[in-house]
Amino acid sequence: MAENKTQATGASVDEFLAAVGDPVRHRDGQRLLALMREITGKEPEMWGPTIVGFGRYHY
Repeated sequence: MAENKTQATGASVDEFLAAVGDPVRHRDGQRLLALMREITGKEPEMWGPTIVGFGRYHY
C-alpha cells in the first residue's frame, strides 16, 4: 500500500500558531484550537508544515 504524502510531523502546534504574525489570525487560530480540542476531545498535532489535525481516521 502506498504511503500518504502528508504525515504527522511531531512539530509543535503552539509554535506554529505563535509564528502567525497577524494579530487577528493569531487570535482566531488560538480560539479554533480551543474549540477543536473541546469538540473532538483530541490533542492537536501537525500534519505537514501547515495542517493542524485532531485525531486520526482510517478511510
